[in-house]
Amino acid sequence: MKTVRPTSVDCLEIVCLMDNSVDFISSIDRGEAKNVRVWVAERMGEKWANRRLRLPIAEHGLSMLLKVLCGGETHMILFDTGVSRKGAVLNAKGMGINLKEVEAIVLSHGHYDHFGGLISFIKAIGRKELPIIVHRDMFKIRGVASKDGSVRRYPNFPSGREIKPAVFVETRGPHLLADDTVLVTGEIPRKTDFEGGYLQHRVLLDGVWQPDLWIWDDRAVVVSVKGKGLVIISGCAHAGIINTVLYAEQITGTSRVYAVIGGFHLSGKECEGRIDRTVEMLKQFNPEIIVPMHCTGWRAAFAIARAMPKAFIWNSVGNLYTFGRIDES
Repeated sequence: MKTVRPTSVDCLEIVCLMDNSVDFISSIDRGEAKNVRVWVAERMGEKWANRRLRLPIAEHGLSMLLKVLCGGETHMILFDTGVSRKGAVLNAKGMGINLKEVEAIVLSHGHYDHFGGLISFIKAIGRKELPIIVHRDMFKIRGVASKDGSVRRYPNFPSGREIKPAVFVETRGPHLLADDTVLVTGEIPRKTDFEGGYLQHRVLLDGVWQPDLWIWDDRAVVVSVKGKGLVIISGCAHAGIINTVLYAEQITGTSRVYAVIGGFHLSGKECEGRIDRTVEMLKQFNPEIIVPMHCTGWRAAFAIARAMPKAFIWNSVGNLYTFGRIDES
């Protein structure tokens, strides 16, 4: 595998636009993380007194906004779009975020709780030929099997016609965005012996529902922050969060993992059996910050918090994470 090193950035900001939970009154005892009430008030200054913050909503979906600052240049990338049509867009607007600054959208994989708000984001961004970074498997017809063998079909992935004037950019391998500062991993190899797929996932092939075990379109986003290391952001980590981190290290040629953020897909009886080994290996990466979201599940989040109390942060919709700084000199 050829090494693909993203350009290290001076600062990375991540705003959680959508997740499964909200906590507006939490006190986050970390300098890198701020509650939505705190950072919005700081940035609005005097305007804060004359404006009421529209508190964000939560849903079973994920969406994060990445802002990178490097060499005096600023880039904004959207990672996933939540499950509902407008939930994450309304959250962004309520926080005073200017979505027209977004220059690309990355979708982690083709499940509806990650692409549900895509059309609304495209309209809100309003950029002609806005690139939507996808994998060809995202266009498959998918569903989930019930105990009785019946299959609940998932909502269809949007077509090229539906997303106009945006455009799909299909990638399978590593892909760089934002002046080479943001790396989309591409397909993630499965190396661990305990991170198997979800047995109930299905894909419709030739009119027959077949197992959709591996979800090869599952990708993560990686940013290298000067003086810190890699910040790895996953959507659902269907490839396994350990496989995801291992691959991020491999393709970047960097072993310093500073933060791991996103969905780790450890919820549900079928996945809970891998919690202990996942936590054990996460400890070996020794990240300074770990933020389990979305599909991680409360059992896994609790195990991570107990094993890595100094690194663990409980996420809330609206949280702002800041890694690195801008040199004011």
